[in-house]
Amino acid sequence: MEQPQRRKVYVKVNADHNPDGSCRPNAITFENDEVYEIDRVKRKCRAASMKVGGNGIRYTVMICGQESYLFDEENGKWFVEAKS
Repeated sequence: MEQPQRRKVYVKVNADHNPDGSCRPNAITFENDEVYEIDRVKRKCRAASMKVGGNGIRYTVMICGQESYLFDEENGKWFVEAKS
C-alpha cells in the first residue's frame, strides 16, 4: 500500500517547561484550531524529518492511540508531518 503524502504543518504546542530545562509537550493545536491531547511521550531525540524536511528535537508521541512525530525546531517553532 502506498504511503500518504505528507506536508510540514506548524502547530501551536502547549508544553510544560521544567526547572531542569526539560520540556514535556501536552497538546497540539492545528491550523484549523483542532486540539489533540498528547497521551504519552515515548521518546525524545535530535533528528531530521525525512518526509517533509527540517530538523530539531523529535518527540515520538502517542495521540489517540496513534504514534506521531512532533518536531521542536528550537527557535520557538514546532511542526508535525501531517497527511495531505
